[in-house]
This record gives sequence, structure tokens and C-alpha cells, in this order.
Amino acid sequence: MKHLFLFFLIALNLTAKAQSIIGQWETYDDKTKEKKALIEIYKTNNTYSAKIIKSFVGEHDAICDECKGDKKNKPIKGLIIIEDLKKNDSEYNGGTILDPESGEIYSCHLKLVNSNKLKVRGFLGFSLFGRTQYWRRK
Repeated sequence: MKHLFLFFLIALNLTAKAQSIIGQWETYDDKTKEKKALIEIYKTNNTYSAKIIKSFVGEHDAICDECKGDKKNKPIKGLIIIEDLKKNDSEYNGGTILDPESGEIYSCHLKLVNSNKLKVRGFLGFSLFGRTQYWRRK
């Protein structure tokens, strides 16, 4: 009986980890399908954020020259691109996502498609007017 309970706890822990967005995700170009970046999603208090930990395009020491405010001319590596997301049932929403290529900031929501595929939707105003990408867990 002890072993069964221990097995149940381990299985529950693995299931919880598999259903989390926390971790490293690879992004791909919408048109060429080439790998663009490695993103790390992390949780601070009750909100989720993400930063670029590696870029596979452009120069090694590229900066965000299109960004505005305190992110202008900051290195792409380490740049926080998702901020203030909150978990709401099976989705994460209420936050923003930065497109470092254009410098534009959009509303966003994320949803796990499965344990290794994340739907990332950035939009202006209504979710209908936006773009969806799918990120793969590393």
C-alpha cells in the first residue's frame, strides 16, 4: 500500500510538471520554419514572464533597436518579451508580448496544446486581430 501511495505522488508530480508552461521553448520563423530563438518562461509570484536566452538569427550581440522605452537598444539575449501573464483555467492571459523585430507590444495569451507544444497568440484589441505561433519545448 505504501508503494502504491508513493507511485501516486510521483505520477501526480510528473503530471503537474507536464502541464506547466515553465521551461525552455524554441520558436520558429512563420515562413521559413527555421529556428529563431530559445525562450525561457518562468514564474515570479503569481505572474509568468519569458525572456530570450539564445537567438539563432542575426548577430550574436544584436540589440533591440526597434524597441521603445527601457528596452530600446538592449541586447536581444536576456530581453524579457512576455510579462504579467496570469493563469486562468487552462490558459495564461492578461499579459503582453514584445516582438523584438518590430518593437511592437501586443496583448497575448498562451495555451498548452500538449506537454511539448505551446500556442502563443499576440493581438491588438481583440484576439481576432493577431498572430499565432506554436513553440516547442526544448
